[in-house]
Amino acid sequence: LATPFLVGLLENACHAVIGPHLPAGAGTVGTMVEMRHLAATPVGMNVRAKATLLETDGKRYLFAVEAWDDKDKIAEGKHERVLVLNMEKFLERAMLKGGA
Repeated sequence: LATPFLVGLLENACHAVIGPHLPAGAGTVGTMVEMRHLAATPVGMNVRAKATLLETDGKRYLFAVEAWDDKDKIAEGKHERVLVLNMEKFLERAMLKGGA
C-alpha cells in the first residue's frame, strides 16, 4: 500500500467523522498530516482506517488517525482540517490561482 494512498484513506476517515455535521455548501481542507507508516500491506489485503476528533475550535479540527490491514496496525498519526464555509467559492479561487 503506497504511502500517498494511505494518507488519502486517513483523510477520508476524518471527513467521515466531520462531514455529516457541516452546513450545506461547507467542507474542510487538510492543512497538516503527521503520519508514521508502520508496516507494508500486500496488494489485495483489506485496509481500514479510523479517525478520532481530538480537539476543535469550531474552525480547526485535529484528529488522531490509525489504519490497519488484516494482520497489523499499518499507520498512526495526526491530521488537521480547517472549515471552509463556501467550498464552491474556495474552489473557484483555487482555479483562478492556476490560471484556469
